[in-house]
Amino acid sequence: MNHATTAPKLSQSTPDLQQRSNWTSTQAYVMAAFCLLLGVLLGYLFRGSASPGVQPATLAANNQRQNAGPHPQPDADTQATLAQATAPLLEAVNKDPNDYGSLVRLGDMYYDVKQFPNAIQFYERALALQPGSPDVRTDLGTAYWYSGNTDKAIAELQTSLKYKPGHAQALFNLGWVRWQGKQDPKGAAEAWQQLLKDNPNYPQRQQVEQYIAKAKEHASRG
Repeated sequence: MNHATTAPKLSQSTPDLQQRSNWTSTQAYVMAAFCLLLGVLLGYLFRGSASPGVQPATLAANNQRQNAGPHPQPDADTQATLAQATAPLLEAVNKDPNDYGSLVRLGDMYYDVKQFPNAIQFYERALALQPGSPDVRTDLGTAYWYSGNTDKAIAELQTSLKYKPGHAQALFNLGWVRWQGKQDPKGAAEAWQQLLKDNPNYPQRQQVEQYIAKAKEHASRG
């Protein structure tokens, strides 16, 4: 499946305040404008396999309440929904630790309510069984990003692209992580250009072209 949320925090290895303190006011303005544009037009990063914006129906309504902050605690209704939805899957993997499908679905459900450490746990268990799944590895990388680990996020997204070059969601997310996590607008533009080259009919092509233009503008300012 294919995931997304609001603007995430930076890697613990590259603290947000330390990085931003080295920026010029112009760089900060450009980044702020970009973040606003991205939030308005898209609003989230993508998971690996579903169409952009699609979330599991059982959790989508409750998940809408979670977008106000980077890592809000699920409310009681969400917790109850999550417990009900995950119970049969947890039972399945307890009976059969090699139940790949249930492991992935658990990862997706925990991702949807922004319980990223739990999502990472189940995605990693799934990938231990089927390491060549680019969709699940994209999801894992994105979950690492939202957990604050930029380096692991990039590593997983790049591994996803080794298994499936041109993977649209991996390239989209890689561009965002490179820019905000590593302050690398040039690298972001390169990832998004590759995305459009490999996926000429990408549904959000016009928006991605805008992101590329803004990334290049940011890069040119140094």
